[in-house]
Amino acid sequence: MTADFLLVGQGVAGSVLAWTLDQRGCSVILADDPILPSASAVAAGIVNPLTGRKLVHTWKANELFPFLHQFYSSIEQDLQVRFFHPKNIYRPFRSIAEQTAYLALTNDPDVQQYISKNVDNQGYSQFINNPFGGLEVTQAGWLDLTEFVRIIKGYFIKKNQYFEGRVSLDELKISDTKAEWKGIDIGKVIFCDGVQTRENPLFDWLPYNPVKGQILTAMVENYSISTIVNQGIFILPVREGLIKIGATYSWHDLDWQTTDDGREFLESKVRELLKVPYQVVAQQAGIRPSTKDRRPFIGLHPNQPTVGIFGGMGTKGVSLAPYLAEQFTRYLLDGEDLEPEANISRYVSL
Repeated sequence: MTADFLLVGQGVAGSVLAWTLDQRGCSVILADDPILPSASAVAAGIVNPLTGRKLVHTWKANELFPFLHQFYSSIEQDLQVRFFHPKNIYRPFRSIAEQTAYLALTNDPDVQQYISKNVDNQGYSQFINNPFGGLEVTQAGWLDLTEFVRIIKGYFIKKNQYFEGRVSLDELKISDTKAEWKGIDIGKVIFCDGVQTRENPLFDWLPYNPVKGQILTAMVENYSISTIVNQGIFILPVREGLIKIGATYSWHDLDWQTTDDGREFLESKVRELLKVPYQVVAQQAGIRPSTKDRRPFIGLHPNQPTVGIFGGMGTKGVSLAPYLAEQFTRYLLDGEDLEPEANISRYVSL
Protein backbone atom coordinates (compact mmCIF):
# COMPACT_ATOMS: atom_id res chain seq x y z
CA MET A 1 0.00 0.00 0.00
CA THR A 2 1.18 3.53 -0.74
CA ALA A 3 0.15 7.11 0.08
CA ASP A 4 1.48 10.42 -1.18
CA PHE A 5 1.35 12.14 2.21
CA LEU A 6 1.04 11.31 5.89
CA LEU A 7 -0.06 14.40 7.83
CA VAL A 8 0.57 14.24 11.57
CA GLY A 9 -1.87 16.39 13.57
CA GLN A 10 -5.40 17.46 12.74
CA GLY A 11 -5.92 20.92 14.13
CA VAL A 12 -6.73 23.73 11.74
CA ALA A 13 -3.34 23.48 9.96
CA GLY A 14 -3.51 19.72 9.34
CA SER A 15 -7.18 19.86 8.33
CA VAL A 16 -6.66 22.67 5.82
CA LEU A 17 -3.51 21.14 4.29
CA ALA A 18 -5.14 17.67 4.07
CA TRP A 19 -8.13 19.10 2.21
CA THR A 20 -5.92 21.16 -0.13
CA LEU A 21 -3.72 18.19 -1.07
CA ASP A 22 -6.76 15.92 -1.44
CA GLN A 23 -8.37 18.38 -3.86
CA ARG A 24 -5.23 18.21 -6.00
CA GLY A 25 -5.71 14.43 -6.31
CA CYS A 26 -3.14 13.33 -3.73
CA SER A 27 -3.73 10.36 -1.45
CA VAL A 28 -3.47 11.71 2.09
CA ILE A 29 -3.48 9.81 5.38
CA LEU A 30 -4.54 12.19 8.15
CA ALA A 31 -3.36 11.09 11.59
CA ASP A 32 -4.32 12.57 14.93
CA ASP A 33 -3.76 11.55 18.52
CA PRO A 34 -6.95 12.35 20.46
CA ILE A 35 -5.09 12.11 23.76
CA LEU A 36 -2.83 15.06 22.95
CA PRO A 37 -4.35 18.48 23.66
CA SER A 38 -5.00 20.73 20.66
CA ALA A 39 -5.00 24.52 20.47
CA SER A 40 -7.66 24.31 17.74
CA ALA A 41 -10.04 22.61 20.18
CA VAL A 42 -9.93 25.73 22.38
CA ALA A 43 -9.45 28.63 19.96
CA ALA A 44 -12.37 30.92 19.13
CA GLY A 45 -11.40 30.85 15.43
CA ILE A 46 -11.80 34.59 14.80
CA VAL A 47 -10.33 36.09 11.61
CA ASN A 48 -9.57 39.80 11.65
CA PRO A 49 -7.75 41.80 8.95
CA LEU A 50 -6.98 44.76 11.29
CA THR A 51 -5.53 44.05 14.72
CA GLY A 52 -4.29 45.88 17.78
CA ARG A 53 -4.72 49.43 18.95
CA LYS A 54 -3.19 50.81 15.78
CA LEU A 55 -5.41 48.86 13.37
CA VAL A 56 -2.35 47.07 12.06
CA HIS A 57 -2.88 45.25 8.79
CA THR A 58 -2.64 41.49 9.40
CA TRP A 59 0.42 40.14 7.52
CA LYS A 60 -0.51 39.64 3.85
CA ALA A 61 -4.17 40.50 4.63
CA ASN A 62 -4.96 41.53 1.03
CA GLU A 63 -4.03 38.03 -0.18
CA LEU A 64 -5.18 36.01 2.84
CA PHE A 65 -8.68 37.36 3.38
CA PRO A 66 -10.28 36.97 -0.06
CA PHE A 67 -8.64 33.52 -0.20
CA LEU A 68 -9.89 32.27 3.18
CA HIS A 69 -13.48 33.41 2.57
CA GLN A 70 -13.50 31.52 -0.73
CA PHE A 71 -11.74 28.47 0.77
CA TYR A 72 -14.06 27.81 3.72
CA SER A 73 -17.23 28.70 1.79
CA SER A 74 -16.35 26.30 -1.03
CA ILE A 75 -15.90 23.37 1.42
CA GLU A 76 -19.28 24.26 2.94
CA GLN A 77 -20.86 24.14 -0.51
CA ASP A 78 -19.10 20.91 -1.49
CA LEU A 79 -20.09 19.06 1.68
CA GLN A 80 -23.40 20.85 2.37
CA VAL A 81 -22.31 21.88 5.87
CA ARG A 82 -21.92 25.11 7.86
CA PHE A 83 -18.95 26.10 10.02
CA PHE A 84 -17.76 29.48 8.70
CA HIS A 85 -19.53 32.64 9.83
CA PRO A 86 -18.50 35.92 8.14
CA LYS A 87 -19.17 38.77 10.58
CA ASN A 88 -18.04 42.33 11.11
CA ILE A 89 -16.05 43.24 14.23
CA TYR A 90 -17.31 46.24 16.20
CA ARG A 91 -14.61 48.21 18.00
CA PRO A 92 -16.01 50.74 20.50
CA PHE A 93 -13.74 53.73 21.14
CA ARG A 94 -12.42 54.11 24.68
CA SER A 95 -12.17 57.91 24.54
CA ILE A 96 -12.50 60.96 22.29
CA ALA A 97 -8.72 60.79 21.76
CA GLU A 98 -8.96 57.19 20.56
CA GLN A 99 -11.91 58.07 18.33
CA THR A 100 -9.86 60.85 16.71
CA ALA A 101 -6.79 58.63 16.32
CA TYR A 102 -8.76 55.74 14.80
CA LEU A 103 -10.68 57.93 12.39
CA ALA A 104 -7.36 59.42 11.19
CA LEU A 105 -6.01 55.88 10.61
CA THR A 106 -9.05 55.01 8.49
CA ASN A 107 -7.96 57.60 5.90
CA ASP A 108 -5.23 55.17 4.85
CA PRO A 109 -6.59 53.32 1.77
CA ASP A 110 -5.05 50.06 3.06
CA VAL A 111 -7.13 50.37 6.23
CA GLN A 112 -10.17 51.97 4.61
CA GLN A 113 -10.99 48.91 2.50
CA TYR A 114 -11.71 46.99 5.72
CA ILE A 115 -13.84 49.65 7.44
CA SER A 116 -17.63 49.77 7.24
CA LYS A 117 -19.08 53.09 6.05
CA ASN A 118 -22.19 52.90 8.26
CA VAL A 119 -22.13 51.90 11.91
CA ASP A 120 -25.28 51.74 14.02
CA ASN A 121 -23.72 52.84 17.34
CA GLN A 122 -27.20 53.28 18.78
CA GLY A 123 -28.03 49.64 18.10
CA TYR A 124 -25.05 48.53 20.18
CA SER A 125 -25.59 50.90 23.10
CA GLN A 126 -28.29 48.80 24.77
CA PHE A 127 -25.72 46.01 25.35
CA ILE A 128 -22.28 47.54 24.89
CA ASN A 129 -20.66 50.43 26.71
CA ASN A 130 -19.90 52.75 23.75
CA PRO A 131 -20.31 56.44 24.76
CA PHE A 132 -17.78 57.52 22.09
CA GLY A 133 -19.17 55.34 19.29
CA GLY A 134 -17.02 52.86 17.42
CA LEU A 135 -16.02 51.47 14.05
CA GLU A 136 -16.73 48.21 12.28
CA VAL A 137 -14.08 46.07 10.60
CA THR A 138 -15.36 44.13 7.57
CA GLN A 139 -14.20 40.85 5.91
CA ALA A 140 -13.82 39.36 9.40
CA GLY A 141 -15.66 36.43 10.95
CA TRP A 142 -15.20 33.19 12.84
CA LEU A 143 -14.65 29.55 12.02
CA ASP A 144 -16.37 27.04 14.30
CA LEU A 145 -13.17 25.05 14.74
CA THR A 146 -14.70 22.10 16.57
CA GLU A 147 -17.21 21.65 13.77
CA PHE A 148 -14.67 22.23 10.98
CA VAL A 149 -12.21 19.69 12.41
CA ARG A 150 -15.05 17.17 12.96
CA ILE A 151 -16.22 17.52 9.35
CA ILE A 152 -12.74 17.16 7.83
CA LYS A 153 -12.13 14.13 10.07
CA GLY A 154 -15.40 12.58 8.85
CA TYR A 155 -14.45 13.24 5.24
CA PHE A 156 -11.15 11.34 5.60
CA ILE A 157 -12.73 8.54 7.68
CA LYS A 158 -15.20 7.96 4.81
CA LYS A 159 -12.27 7.65 2.41
CA ASN A 160 -10.60 5.22 4.84
CA GLN A 161 -7.66 7.65 5.11
CA TYR A 162 -7.84 8.59 8.78
CA PHE A 163 -5.67 7.18 11.56
CA GLU A 164 -6.56 7.84 15.19
CA GLY A 165 -3.53 7.43 17.39
CA ARG A 166 0.03 8.52 17.85
CA VAL A 167 2.57 8.54 15.03
CA SER A 168 5.89 8.01 16.79
CA LEU A 169 9.20 8.73 15.08
CA ASP A 170 10.38 5.22 16.00
CA GLU A 171 7.72 3.77 13.67
CA LEU A 172 8.85 5.89 10.72
CA LYS A 173 11.58 4.54 8.47
CA ILE A 174 12.80 7.61 6.62
CA SER A 175 15.00 7.57 3.52
CA ASP A 176 15.80 10.31 0.99
CA THR A 177 13.04 9.21 -1.36
CA LYS A 178 10.23 7.92 0.87
CA ALA A 179 9.12 6.99 4.36
CA GLU A 180 7.69 3.72 5.53
CA TRP A 181 5.05 3.60 8.26
CA LYS A 182 2.99 0.58 9.39
CA GLY A 183 3.87 -1.21 6.13
CA ILE A 184 2.74 1.75 3.97
CA ASP A 185 5.12 3.52 1.60
CA ILE A 186 4.66 7.27 2.11
CA GLY A 187 5.92 9.95 -0.27
CA LYS A 188 6.26 12.65 2.40
CA VAL A 189 5.47 13.01 6.11
CA ILE A 190 4.33 16.50 7.13
CA PHE A 191 4.08 17.46 10.80
CA CYS A 192 1.11 19.75 11.53
CA ASP A 193 0.93 19.10 15.27
CA GLY A 194 1.26 22.61 16.71
CA VAL A 195 3.41 23.05 19.81
CA GLN A 196 4.03 19.28 19.97
CA THR A 197 6.57 19.80 17.16
CA ARG A 198 8.92 21.36 19.75
CA GLU A 199 9.43 17.83 21.15
CA ASN A 200 10.24 16.46 17.68
CA PRO A 201 14.03 16.03 17.30
CA LEU A 202 13.70 16.71 13.55
CA PHE A 203 12.36 20.23 14.17
CA ASP A 204 13.40 21.14 17.73
CA TRP A 205 15.82 23.74 16.28
CA LEU A 206 12.97 25.99 15.20
CA PRO A 207 12.46 28.95 17.57
CA TYR A 208 8.93 28.55 18.87
CA ASN A 209 7.60 31.11 21.35
CA PRO A 210 4.38 29.48 22.60
CA VAL A 211 1.61 31.60 24.12
CA LYS A 212 -0.99 30.32 26.55
CA GLY A 213 -4.51 31.64 26.04
CA GLN A 214 -7.74 31.25 27.99
CA ILE A 215 -11.34 31.89 26.99
CA LEU A 216 -14.68 31.82 28.78
CA THR A 217 -18.05 30.62 27.53
CA ALA A 218 -21.02 32.46 29.03
CA MET A 219 -24.78 32.56 28.83
CA VAL A 220 -26.40 35.93 28.25
CA GLU A 221 -30.12 36.55 27.80
CA ASN A 222 -31.67 38.59 24.99
CA TYR A 223 -28.27 39.57 23.55
CA SER A 224 -29.24 40.46 20.00
CA ILE A 225 -25.86 41.61 18.64
CA SER A 226 -24.70 39.38 15.81
CA THR A 227 -21.26 40.95 15.22
CA ILE A 228 -18.08 40.28 17.20
CA VAL A 229 -17.26 43.06 19.69
CA ASN A 230 -13.60 43.76 20.39
CA GLN A 231 -12.02 46.17 22.85
CA GLY A 232 -8.91 44.57 24.31
CA ILE A 233 -10.95 41.36 24.61
CA PHE A 234 -13.57 39.94 22.27
CA ILE A 235 -17.22 39.00 22.77
CA LEU A 236 -18.19 36.42 20.16
CA PRO A 237 -21.86 35.45 19.79
CA VAL A 238 -21.76 31.70 19.16
CA ARG A 239 -25.51 31.17 19.05
CA GLU A 240 -28.55 32.68 20.70
CA GLY A 241 -27.92 33.16 24.41
CA LEU A 242 -24.29 31.95 24.24
CA ILE A 243 -21.08 34.00 23.91
CA LYS A 244 -17.34 33.39 24.09
CA ILE A 245 -15.13 35.92 25.87
CA GLY A 246 -11.38 36.02 25.29
CA ALA A 247 -8.57 35.90 25.28
CA THR A 248 -5.64 36.06 27.65
CA TYR A 249 -1.99 36.00 26.53
CA SER A 250 0.70 34.52 28.74
CA TRP A 251 4.25 33.45 27.88
CA HIS A 252 4.83 31.62 31.19
CA ASP A 253 3.09 28.74 32.98
CA LEU A 254 2.78 26.99 29.65
CA ASP A 255 0.34 24.27 30.59
CA TRP A 256 -3.20 23.45 29.49
CA GLN A 257 -4.76 24.31 32.87
CA THR A 258 -7.26 27.12 33.37
CA THR A 259 -6.47 29.63 36.13
CA ASP A 260 -8.49 31.87 38.45
CA ASP A 261 -6.27 34.77 37.35
CA GLY A 262 -7.24 34.21 33.73
CA ARG A 263 -10.92 34.18 34.56
CA GLU A 264 -10.68 37.28 36.78
CA PHE A 265 -8.81 39.19 34.06
CA LEU A 266 -11.42 38.38 31.40
CA GLU A 267 -14.34 39.10 33.73
CA SER A 268 -12.91 42.47 34.78
CA LYS A 269 -12.55 43.43 31.10
CA VAL A 270 -15.95 42.18 30.03
CA ARG A 271 -17.70 43.99 32.90
CA GLU A 272 -16.37 47.30 31.52
CA LEU A 273 -17.77 46.46 28.10
CA LEU A 274 -20.98 44.45 28.54
CA LYS A 275 -24.02 46.22 30.02
CA VAL A 276 -26.17 43.12 30.49
CA PRO A 277 -25.76 40.27 33.02
CA TYR A 278 -24.00 37.09 31.94
CA GLN A 279 -23.13 33.77 33.55
CA VAL A 280 -19.86 31.94 32.90
CA VAL A 281 -20.51 28.26 32.13
CA ALA A 282 -17.06 27.10 30.94
CA GLN A 283 -13.41 28.08 30.83
CA GLN A 284 -10.74 26.64 28.54
CA ALA A 285 -6.99 27.03 28.10
CA GLY A 286 -4.77 26.26 25.13
CA ILE A 287 -1.21 26.80 23.95
CA ARG A 288 -0.81 28.60 20.65
CA PRO A 289 2.15 27.56 18.47
CA SER A 290 3.58 31.07 18.10
CA THR A 291 7.10 31.72 16.81
CA LYS A 292 9.86 34.14 17.73
CA ASP A 293 9.48 36.23 14.54
CA ARG A 294 5.67 35.76 14.38
CA ARG A 295 5.86 34.03 11.02
CA PRO A 296 4.83 30.44 10.28
CA PHE A 297 7.16 27.45 9.92
CA ILE A 298 6.66 25.82 6.52
CA GLY A 299 8.98 23.69 4.42
CA LEU A 300 10.92 20.45 4.09
CA HIS A 301 13.67 19.40 6.47
CA PRO A 302 17.08 20.59 5.15
CA ASN A 303 18.66 17.10 5.41
CA GLN A 304 15.56 14.87 5.23
CA PRO A 305 13.55 15.96 2.18
CA THR A 306 10.93 13.30 2.91
CA VAL A 307 9.87 15.14 6.07
CA GLY A 308 8.19 18.56 6.29
CA ILE A 309 6.43 20.93 8.65
CA PHE A 310 3.31 23.07 8.33
CA GLY A 311 2.78 25.04 11.52
CA GLY A 312 3.86 27.84 13.79
CA MET A 313 0.79 29.91 12.96
CA GLY A 314 0.25 31.26 16.45
CA THR A 315 -3.07 33.02 16.96
CA LYS A 316 -3.81 33.29 13.24
CA GLY A 317 -4.06 29.70 12.02
CA VAL A 318 -7.60 30.09 10.68
CA SER A 319 -6.64 33.03 8.45
CA LEU A 320 -3.12 31.90 7.48
CA ALA A 321 -3.64 28.18 6.82
CA PRO A 322 -5.75 28.25 3.60
CA TYR A 323 -3.46 30.58 1.62
CA LEU A 324 -0.25 29.00 2.91
CA ALA A 325 -1.56 25.44 2.36
CA GLU A 326 -2.22 26.34 -1.28
CA GLN A 327 1.29 27.74 -1.56
CA PHE A 328 2.89 24.74 0.18
CA THR A 329 0.94 22.39 -2.10
CA ARG A 330 2.23 24.19 -5.18
CA TYR A 331 5.75 23.97 -3.75
CA LEU A 332 5.40 20.22 -3.10
CA LEU A 333 3.64 19.32 -6.35
CA ASP A 334 4.66 21.98 -8.89
CA GLY A 335 8.05 23.13 -7.59
CA GLU A 336 6.88 26.73 -7.03
CA ASP A 337 8.68 28.91 -4.49
CA LEU A 338 7.54 29.21 -0.89
CA GLU A 339 6.88 32.55 0.79
CA PRO A 340 10.42 33.43 2.09
CA GLU A 341 9.10 34.86 5.38
CA ALA A 342 7.35 31.56 6.17
CA ASN A 343 9.99 29.16 4.78
CA ILE A 344 11.97 27.35 7.51
CA SER A 345 15.07 27.81 5.35
CA ARG A 346 15.40 31.18 7.16
CA TYR A 347 16.51 29.19 10.24
CA VAL A 348 18.55 26.43 8.67
CA SER A 349 21.80 27.91 10.02
CA LEU A 350 20.52 27.08 13.52
